[in-house]
Amino acid sequence: MERSEEYIKNERKKEWRVELQKKTKAKDRMAIERVEMSEQDPNERIKSQRIEVNNGLTKEQAVKEAMRCMDCVNPTCMEGCPVSINIPKFIKNIERGEFGKAASVLKETSALPAVCGRVCPQEVQCEQKCFYVEKLNQPSVAIGYLERFAADWERESGEIAVPECAESNGVKVAVIGSGPSGLSFAGDMAKLGYDVTVFEALHEIGGVLKYGIPEFRLPNAVVDVEIDNLRNMGVKFITNFIVGQTASLEDLKEEGYKAFYVGSGAGLPRFMNIPGENANGILSSNEYLTRVNLMGADAEDSDTPVLRGKNVVVVGGGNTAMDSVRTAKRLGAERAMIVYRRSEEEMPARVEEVHHAKQEGVEFLTLTNPIEYIADDNGRVKQVRVQKMELGEPDASGRRRPIPMEGSEYNIDATVVVVAVGVSPNPLIPNSVEGLEVSKWGTIEVVKDKMQSSIPEVFAGGDIVRGGATVILAMGDGRKAAANMDVYLKEKYLSQKVEQ
Repeated sequence: MERSEEYIKNERKKEWRVELQKKTKAKDRMAIERVEMSEQDPNERIKSQRIEVNNGLTKEQAVKEAMRCMDCVNPTCMEGCPVSINIPKFIKNIERGEFGKAASVLKETSALPAVCGRVCPQEVQCEQKCFYVEKLNQPSVAIGYLERFAADWERESGEIAVPECAESNGVKVAVIGSGPSGLSFAGDMAKLGYDVTVFEALHEIGGVLKYGIPEFRLPNAVVDVEIDNLRNMGVKFITNFIVGQTASLEDLKEEGYKAFYVGSGAGLPRFMNIPGENANGILSSNEYLTRVNLMGADAEDSDTPVLRGKNVVVVGGGNTAMDSVRTAKRLGAERAMIVYRRSEEEMPARVEEVHHAKQEGVEFLTLTNPIEYIADDNGRVKQVRVQKMELGEPDASGRRRPIPMEGSEYNIDATVVVVAVGVSPNPLIPNSVEGLEVSKWGTIEVVKDKMQSSIPEVFAGGDIVRGGATVILAMGDGRKAAANMDVYLKEKYLSQKVEQ
């Protein structure tokens, strides 16, 4: 669980760490250039949804990059990690060639290291707090690349360590939703000795990791190994089970569950409510990506095919928009276009995703906003009418507000449109649990530092609380909820057992 500052400092003083600190001078560490990860050729990788873009690091690259880490007395990088990974300790294990130990350090606080090494925005979290960035104005240590390396090395070695778990205390806990938040929570509760069962509405475990993120960014096989590790820790999974319909919270209480963690996500598509939006060929990014990622709609002989088109327009500028437009390219689109109402600088998508999309031939129509969809005689979309925008003063998000330019409208040919302008919280749990306080946006209200809802035995985190966020922030919520639910359950149930 959480490691104190004293623990982190004492670990740094271990003999092997001190030897590494002395072995290479600081100026020699600083002279090493940050590693560049090799990638699959863009012309080859767009031939399949299943070809991962990034290749990972070699052992030699990983060890050399780990040498750049200064093993700071005050590791500010850790301040930027929502799941509190002991970053210097895992990196120094890589430097000395103990890759399995590096992976074990990651798993002390992260249930999904191979996932995070691929999809976390490290550049605005741990890496932004790196000594190199803060003090030297140089590129940070490639913490994300090294995290991926250690997790991948362990998986490929076949010697996967299972984190240590406390003796079972017999208290049953239910997790609603098997996305990153639910999995992170489940892992921490299993370590604490609880009897954990995860209920998933879909037929596959993984939530947004499976249905929302394409395999060219995050292979399903990588996710499955991390889920299997949770199974080996004693976590149980039940699929095709919709809490609120298959069974209520009250039903589960009767089965002996003492507390609940809601990590049901934000899977409700959001549209723009503009004319023509109900035309055939206009899909939400949720449907588009789920059909391809989870249901194999990219296969020519798929039972559940997805619409393909020569000209595909994706509306939005986040990571989901990038995933959608790059998927369209792999499904054979001749023109795959991003239409985004702000400039590229304001795009919330990761810089790496934008870079990869450009490599793959995606067109970016920025400062452009759809105002109408035009259908053919059969009701199928054929054009998107757009309007040019200019940037005004910053709005509540801190980004400059887009303002329409009168008389700048024009049409774009489009046979498929994917709308990726955000999502809303899944309403099922908020609507089916009496007494649960919900915000006007449909998110579950929680005590921020505890993740506890208005119903004491119900905790929640991830997108059902945040309304849409990153994988790692959702995981951080899961860890925080686990720590606080443990306190709640010990006070309510386990202290009674001790007294008896």
